[in-house]
Amino acid sequence: MIRTVVVSIGVLVLLAVCTIGRAAPQPAENGVEFNGATSYAVVENGKSFDLDTFTLAARVKPRYTGGSRVILNRGEAARLFTFYFHENKVRMLVEYRPGRYLHANVPVPAKNVWTHLAGTYDGKEIAIYVDGVRKDSVAAPGRISRSEAELYIGALSPGMRVFNGRLDDVCVWKRVLSEQEIGKVAARKDDITLDDGLVARWTKGSLSGEKWTSTAPPPVVAAYHADPKFPVQKADGYRGVWYQCCGKQCGEYVYKYSGGLGTYCAKHRPFAVYSKETNKTFFCFGGTNEKQNTLLHMVSYYDHATGTVPRPTILLDKHTLDAHDNPVISLDDKGHVWVFSSSHGTARPSYISVSTRPYSIDDFDRVVSTNYSYPQPYFFPGKGFFFLHTLYGQGRRLYQATSLDGRNWSGPRLLAGIHWGHYQISWRQGTKVGTALNYHLPNPKDGIHWRTNLYYMETDDLGHSWHNAAGEPIKLPLTEPENPALVHDYRSENLDVYMKDLAFDSQGRPVILHLTSGGWMAGPKNDPRTWRIVRWTGKQWKITDAMISDNNYDTGSLYVESDSLWRIIGPTEPGPQRYNTGGEVAVWTSTDQGATWRKIKQLTHNSQYNHTYCRKPIDAHPDFYALWADGHGREKSESRLYFTNRDGDHVWQLPVTMTGQTAKPRIVR
Repeated sequence: MIRTVVVSIGVLVLLAVCTIGRAAPQPAENGVEFNGATSYAVVENGKSFDLDTFTLAARVKPRYTGGSRVILNRGEAARLFTFYFHENKVRMLVEYRPGRYLHANVPVPAKNVWTHLAGTYDGKEIAIYVDGVRKDSVAAPGRISRSEAELYIGALSPGMRVFNGRLDDVCVWKRVLSEQEIGKVAARKDDITLDDGLVARWTKGSLSGEKWTSTAPPPVVAAYHADPKFPVQKADGYRGVWYQCCGKQCGEYVYKYSGGLGTYCAKHRPFAVYSKETNKTFFCFGGTNEKQNTLLHMVSYYDHATGTVPRPTILLDKHTLDAHDNPVISLDDKGHVWVFSSSHGTARPSYISVSTRPYSIDDFDRVVSTNYSYPQPYFFPGKGFFFLHTLYGQGRRLYQATSLDGRNWSGPRLLAGIHWGHYQISWRQGTKVGTALNYHLPNPKDGIHWRTNLYYMETDDLGHSWHNAAGEPIKLPLTEPENPALVHDYRSENLDVYMKDLAFDSQGRPVILHLTSGGWMAGPKNDPRTWRIVRWTGKQWKITDAMISDNNYDTGSLYVESDSLWRIIGPTEPGPQRYNTGGEVAVWTSTDQGATWRKIKQLTHNSQYNHTYCRKPIDAHPDFYALWADGHGREKSESRLYFTNRDGDHVWQLPVTMTGQTAKPRIVR
C-alpha cells in the first residue's frame, strides 16, 4: 500500500490587526515552508479581499525561482490579482478591467535570502517595492471586478504554481501604503502602527496567545502536504476531471480550451493498453471526487470476457485541477501495470508507480518521485522502458530517458530545444519509436501561443541514434528551425500546428495526423481548423486535407489498419458548445491512404456536453477502440467517460456511480 504523509500547517495564524512594534514576528527563519509542489493556504470566503485599493506584502526566502511561483492570489490565472514570480521577474498583476490585466515587474530576489516585497494598486497605478523601495510601476486605470473568489497564500490554487521556499509576515491592507510606510514595514521599525486599513496578516507561531478584539475576516482553511501519498483507494464510479485554460480571453467562447479533459492531452500517451494474456484493456484517466475539487489519478480495466469494469483505483490525489497532470499507463513483460503521473511544468512533483502484482490494480508501489511533463513511455521486452518527456526551463525542452527496470533511470538526454521549445506526439511499431513535433516561436511574436512547423524523427535502438523518415542521421539536439527533421514549413504560411496522432503503415512509414489554424484563440476568426494527414511515401512527404472542425484542441486518433483502410475517430462534428473544445464524435475512413476521407458514422448526437480527446489504446482490441470524456465547454460541469468499438456499432458510458464491485458499462448508442 502507498502510505499517507501529511504535515499540518495549522500554525499559520490569521490576525485582523497588526501593530508592527508590539507584535513583531519571530526571527525570519521561522517563516512557513512551502514545498514548491503541494503546499498552500487558503481563505475560502474571499469577500474581505474584494477591495478598490490595496497593498500586499510578504517576506520571502525563495529556494527556487524558476517557473511561476505565487505569493498571494485571488481568482483564476490573469484574473483579479496575483503577486508572484514569473520568468525571473516578481510580478504584481491586476485585472484592472474585465478581461484586461497589467503588471509591474522587478527582478526576482536572490535565492536563500530574506527579501521584503510589496505591491500596491490605487485604481490608477500598479506599483511594486523591494525592501521598502519603489522599483517599478505601470498605469492601469480601472477597478477589479467584484468577486467572492478565495484568497490563496503560496499557490495559485491547490497544487498550481506553488511557492518554493519560505513565506513570512504576509499582509493585506485595504488602502495604498506610502513608500515611507512600506519602508518601515520592511525594516520592522518600532515607531509605526499600521492597524489602519489592515485586513489580514499571517505569520508563524509568535502571535499565539495574543488577544485581538477587531473583527477578523474568515479564517484560513489551510492544507499542507509534504507528499501526496495516501493508501490506494477504490472509487465508487467513473468521474472525469473538468479543466480549462486561459479563461475570459476568448469572448463568448470563454476559454482557450476546456471541458471534460480526463483523457487530455494529445502529448500524453498512452491512456490504455490491451493485454492479450488477460483479455483486458487496462486504462487510466484524470478523475475527480464528488466535490470536483481535485485531480485523482484513476486506474482500471475493461474485462472483454465479461463486459464489465471494476471500481476504479484511486492511485493518488494530485492536489490540483490541472489536467496537464493526468497520468498515462504501460504494461511490462511480466504484466505489471505502470502509471506515469505527470506534472505541468515544475510546480508539482511527478511520480512513477507500479502494481505489486501482475495484471492487478489493487496495490501499487511508488518507485520514483521526480519531475517531468507530457509523458510518453514505451516498454520493450528484454530492453525496458524508453521514455519521451518534456522538461521545463527556458521553454519546453524535449528529452528521452531509458530504464531496464522502471526504477533506475538514465539521465535525461536532450532531443530538441528550438527557441521556446516544443510539443511532441509519438508512437511505436515493433522496435521503432517515432516522434512528430512543432516548435514555439520566441516573443514578441507570440511565444508559446504560436506553435508552428512540423518535424519528424525516429529511432530503432531506444534513442542511441535518430534519423529522419528518409533514413538520414539526425544530430541531436535540434536547435534551429531549419534541420533534417523538418516535414513542412508552416511558419511561412503563418499557420499554427497542433499534432493529434501518429501511426505507421505496413512498411513502417510514418503517418501524422495534425490540425492547422490561423491562431490560438477560440472562435470563428481563426478558422478554418483543418485536420490534415501527412505521410511519408518512401521518397517524399505528401500532405492532404481530411476534414474541418471548430476548435484547435479537437483531438482524435488515427488507425492505420491496412494499406487500404485508415480510420479516424474524433470529435469532428459541431457540439452543443460550438467553437469550444470537442464536439460530437464521428468515425471517418479512407481507402486511398489518406487522399480522401468519408464519414461513415456519427457516434454521438444531441449531446448535453462536448465530447473531447478520443484516445486509442496500444494494441487496441476491436471492442475497446477509443476512450474519451465529455464536459461543458463554457462552464464547469460533471464529466463522464466513454468508449466505442472499432466499427462504431455502440458507444458505452462507464458507470458514474457503482453499488457493486463490478458493473457493466451502459450502452448509450
